[in-house]
Amino acid sequence: MSLRMIHLAVLASILAYGAACAPNQTPDQLREKTAEATSTLKRDTKAVAEGVKEGLSSHRSVDLNKGSKDDLESLPGINWQKADRIIAERPYASSRQLVTRRVLSEDEYARLRDRVVVTR
Repeated sequence: MSLRMIHLAVLASILAYGAACAPNQTPDQLREKTAEATSTLKRDTKAVAEGVKEGLSSHRSVDLNKGSKDDLESLPGINWQKADRIIAERPYASSRQLVTRRVLSEDEYARLRDRVVVTR
């Protein structure tokens, strides 16, 4: 994501430089173009920052042995029934037991295996 921010900053700099070097522009035209480029950069930077924040907060791990029903339901593809089944099958020695105990299918497990942990 930071690479995109760098690209946007470079683009804004190029636009501002190009606007400054363009012949036959009045100071008002130059200010207007610079304001537009700055506005675009500000909007894009805000979107990138929100995306990073969302990405960091949505990928936290859930402990299968200690996570609440709400925590489990936050996992991809887990509804309240599956969360209840996960809780009923506790304790787990490994997250893979979700499949071996037939709580989840292989495909369901593949979607969330990076987001679950098991502690004792």
